[in-house]
Parts: sequence; C-alpha cells; structure tokens
Amino acid sequence: MNRRLFVASGLAAGIGIASAAAQPRDGYFVPAEDAPHAFCFMQWPVNLAIYQGERWFLEKVQRTIALIANTIAAFEPVVMLAAADHHHAARRLLGDGVTLWNIPTDDLWARDSGPIVVRDAAGRRAVRHIRFNGWGNKQPHRQDGRVAERAAAMLGMPLLPTPLRGEAGGVEQDGHGLLMAHESSWIIENRNPGMNRKQVEAALLDAYGADRMIWAPGLAGEDITDYHIDSLARFTAPGRVLMTLPSRPQRRDPFHATALETRARLREADLDVEAIDEPVRHRVQDPAFLASYANFYVCNGAVIAQEFGDAEADHFAALRLRHHFPGREIVQMNADALGYVGGGIHCATHQVPAV
Repeated sequence: MNRRLFVASGLAAGIGIASAAAQPRDGYFVPAEDAPHAFCFMQWPVNLAIYQGERWFLEKVQRTIALIANTIAAFEPVVMLAAADHHHAARRLLGDGVTLWNIPTDDLWARDSGPIVVRDAAGRRAVRHIRFNGWGNKQPHRQDGRVAERAAAMLGMPLLPTPLRGEAGGVEQDGHGLLMAHESSWIIENRNPGMNRKQVEAALLDAYGADRMIWAPGLAGEDITDYHIDSLARFTAPGRVLMTLPSRPQRRDPFHATALETRARLREADLDVEAIDEPVRHRVQDPAFLASYANFYVCNGAVIAQEFGDAEADHFAALRLRHHFPGREIVQMNADALGYVGGGIHCATHQVPAV
C-alpha cells in the first residue's frame, strides 16, 4: 500500500533555466495557488485492488479525504468526484459545503489526475490536458486517466491537449512565469518516451503559460511518483520557496541526498529558500511514512496543512506557514492515512482559479 515502497515490494544535465523563453501560444496560464479559487476538486478513493484488498484501510483513507474536504469547505467550495453509485456512502461523511459530481474515480490523487484549469487575461478558462498514466503505468487508472477530460466536459471548458504524460504534483509554479521540477518525474521513459529535456521543458512552459524553468535531477525508481517536487519544495511567492528537510540529513539516504541537491540548485538560481525540519517524534515511525510539511493546500483565506504529533516541530511549521502566508488562517490536521501511502493534503486537492 505504501507508494514510497512501491519499487522495493548526475547532475550531467544540471539545473536549467530556460534561456529561450517559451511563450504560451494561446495566452492561457496557471495562476499562483494563492490566487483566489472558485472551488477545490477532490477525488473519492474506491478501487480496493489499489489498497491490496484491505477494506479497513481504504475506509480509513476515505474518512481522511472527507475530513480534508470538510475542512477546506469552511473556506471555499469543494467538488468531490465519484461515480454515482458511491455518492450515498460518501455523502454520509461529507458536509454541506462539499458537492458530489458523477465522475468515476479509482483513487484520491486529484493533484495528479485532476484537471489543470488555466485562464487568460480576459478571464476565459480551459483545462490543460497533461495525460495521467498512473505514474508510468504503476497503478490502475482506468477511471483516473479520464478524470481531466470528464471534468472539462462537466465544467463546459475547452480541453487543450499537450504532448505530455505526467502529473501536476511533479511540477511547481509560482503563477508569475517560473516553474521548478525534478527531471526524474518527467524525463523518463514511463512518462514521456522519446522526449528529451528541452522538449519536455518547452511543453511544460507552454502548458503552464510560463517562460522559465528550474530543473533538479530528482530521484527515479524509489517511489511511485519518481519523487514529485510538491512533497519537498513549494513556491510561496515569486522568488521564494519553502522546503521540508530532515533535521539531520543522512547522505546515504537517497531521499535526503536528493533533497539537499534540490535545495542547492534552487539557491544557485537565486531563489530565497527556507526550510522546515521534518518531525522527529511523530506518531508514525515507519521509515517509509511521508511526513512533509511542504505538502499543504492554500485555499481562500487559509492554509490547510498536516501535523504529525511532534508538538515542537508542528508548532514551528505553523509559525513558518504563518510567516509565508500572512493574513491566512493556518489549519493543521492529522492526515496520517495519506502519509502511509506516500502523499499528503496537496496531493489530494486541485484548485480551480476564480475568474
């Protein structure tokens, strides 16, 4: 069930900042995540095979998804995607601020399989289609692979194709023209076979309406996502990044070494990079558990983030988030069920920008 242990059950390309800036052909762009939202998309997990037949754990994950949705709904509307025959069971856990749409799903990772909604200067919106293929065909995705196109149809928005296969959790954007990503999640045969870094970069810049990009190598083959950047580093403003890092990095740990390398590349690009130490004395001591303070969701008026039971670390994380997002309420919650499967709150949500 653990996404970080999926595979286990050089900087030759360097860091790149696009020199020949690619401009979006159609004028659409993805606004910053802290810009106003119309609502938040989430997905109801139902595919028992993904959870190895462990119904009790699937139900625990569903309760966690409901808790996240109900928490966000206090600040902005939430649309939960689920096949109609799952609506009754989901509705028992969901509050009035959550609307159910009849779009079938497999799993909960709306950040990756959900629609990437873009807008232009006139306020027109569309869905940019980066095709989701189950992180390189590592997980069943018969329904999740169609979520974006079905959501576009429900929204009445054009579906704008791209040549890319991948996930929005694998790229961070500041809404002001800059992207950052790990090569390991994009320039890889299980996502974009036959495409080199220059081609992937141009397609991502066009998809997000950005003009420059920072690459770090990342880490392939150690977790199902090939090390999505959104669990490590997030833009909190133009030129500013907040990361989660271990308090005592172990160079022998491939995730630790990669995280430090990513930080170095971001600093080389003259970004203001601040770190929050990972929790030490948290509820879950499984080494594969993902305890990322960076995997938060910014909604209208609040930041929804995880706490892990380490009182000191949780408190410091809240202080850092409050510093980076002044004027927003910081809401911390126990979402450990997602950490067990290698994700977090940001992974389970996808914002729709307001007009």
